[in-house]
Amino acid sequence: RNYYGGNWASFSFSGLLSWIKENQQKVDISEEREDWRKLILDNEEVLSLSKKDKTIQHVEDFCFGDQDSAEDVEEAGALPKLPVFGASGAEGVAQESEESEKECPPAESTLPEAESREPENATGTEPASAKEGNDTERTSESESSHSTALGESTLELGKTEAAPSEISAQEPKKITYSQIVREGRRFNIDLVSKLLYSRGLLIDLLIKSNVSRYAEFKNATRILAFREGKVEQVPCSRADVFNSRQLTMVEKRMLMKFLTFCLEYEQHPDEYQEYENSTFAQFLRTRKLTPSLQHFVLHSIAMVSETDCSTLEGLQATKKFLQCLGRYGNTPFLFPLYGQGEIPQCFCRMCAVFGGIYCLRHSVQCLVVDKESGRCKAIVDHFGQRISANYFIVEDSYLSENVCTNVCYRQISRAVLITDQSVLNTDAEQQVSILTVPPVDLGKPAVCVIELCSSTMTCMKDTYLVHLTCPSTKTAREDLEPVVQKLFNLNTEKETENEEQEKPRVLWAVYFNMRDSSGVEKNSYNGLPSNVYVCSGPDSALGNDCAVKQAETIFQEMFPTEEFCPPPPNPEDIIYDEDEIAPEESGFSNSPETKPESSAEESSSGTAVKREDNE
Repeated sequence: RNYYGGNWASFSFSGLLSWIKENQQKVDISEEREDWRKLILDNEEVLSLSKKDKTIQHVEDFCFGDQDSAEDVEEAGALPKLPVFGASGAEGVAQESEESEKECPPAESTLPEAESREPENATGTEPASAKEGNDTERTSESESSHSTALGESTLELGKTEAAPSEISAQEPKKITYSQIVREGRRFNIDLVSKLLYSRGLLIDLLIKSNVSRYAEFKNATRILAFREGKVEQVPCSRADVFNSRQLTMVEKRMLMKFLTFCLEYEQHPDEYQEYENSTFAQFLRTRKLTPSLQHFVLHSIAMVSETDCSTLEGLQATKKFLQCLGRYGNTPFLFPLYGQGEIPQCFCRMCAVFGGIYCLRHSVQCLVVDKESGRCKAIVDHFGQRISANYFIVEDSYLSENVCTNVCYRQISRAVLITDQSVLNTDAEQQVSILTVPPVDLGKPAVCVIELCSSTMTCMKDTYLVHLTCPSTKTAREDLEPVVQKLFNLNTEKETENEEQEKPRVLWAVYFNMRDSSGVEKNSYNGLPSNVYVCSGPDSALGNDCAVKQAETIFQEMFPTEEFCPPPPNPEDIIYDEDEIAPEESGFSNSPETKPESSAEESSSGTAVKREDNE
């Protein structure tokens, strides 16, 4: 591929259009050279790899506007950039330069004035940069008022609350397709839609490994529910519950009592043990909760299936949600600025700093296997050169059909929409929302909807980027279009019914199915050498725990005595003895005391490099 991250990537709008075209045409990944077979010895055999990416299917895109008017329109501001076609991201190497110290000009009107990126001059507007130990927390007053545990991390958080809109009832501006094309670089569109649990494994890993220095995050500001044909906000925290106008005083007490029980349910086994064989939905009916509270807990807090989730799984999911509240804001979730595709690139940067090499446009023809030992010895690339190694990590999509004959894959249905307004308009325009739409028919999966505003740096001003995800039962369009029709106006004609006029208008949409190989065991693959490790693509879950667990498991199998993603040494602490690096004698220290005082500024400059690439 010629972009970072595989199916975890983010694209500009023009990049996504190119990706769509590639997957609709299904061209070969690489051109094969005939002379590579002479590199294979007599005691070796070849394990061929797939020449086509079959992880994406049923790609359909739709423009709900005048597409012809955009034929001759090009993306504005095409600055000199990395040779990374389509991908949103920055280079996998952290570059130290004078430019990284300069303030990067923000995208035009994509952030409100309160989110100025000049921390030295602005007061109370800079992102929070909290460090382990007794380091000073650089938080604004409004941020610190609802962030209860920022001292636990080294994450950089974009400011949560946007300035209130002066005119909330104003009609949305009319956005044309040609404007979307022209502002295409403002978009960073994820192939996979996820959020980060504030106490999830990925957040812990980002902090521990210091990879968080390369990224910035924004709080998901609200949890929504779809009930009786309407979208409404769900109260999550104690303050939200007691400030809610949609709950009666009795319901508020009921909800707080139940949520308190969920936080410490292990200490009260007598209250749930007789329902262990029941579903969580059945258990909720026994807790004297009103139908609306049952709906909120099941679909918006636990976010589990009504038919397949056991009582214990539901209690665990609810507890996880509640434990993540308050660490960085009023919801449990964070979203990385510039899209989820930034995360793999951040790890690439850290890897590159310590000598790792990430090659784009560099395909592999085959694995070379020793006939006697059965171990993989080398790979042969499309240049016809042989590269030897002790371990090989292969993404599932690269394996040929011969290896995967016994593998049964699940599928994920995905849709990405560009809309002209939010599904729930409030005074604050800049909202990051998560909404679970329950299935119409029992047994069907619920649909997870994540709506991103322009201050997440994933879409242009006056638009919203909406991701829909669910486990597949049919094609993505068949699975998701009914939900899109419930929430949005797909009518391109000017005259529509009043009900449709109130809904956000879809400007552009794409549907596709993505392979979910996360549940496949290694022994399901045929004839795979013992030193070849398979990692899956993205799974359908909202969080990233599956990927982190998989990475750590593979690492520990290869290097059982090594620490997974240890805290990196500071470059200033590395001592070079002549031309040889002697890490044992270099006096590495990972304690907070040895961290230079300028670490916050270094974090800012690290993200500035990335922002400049994206700008």
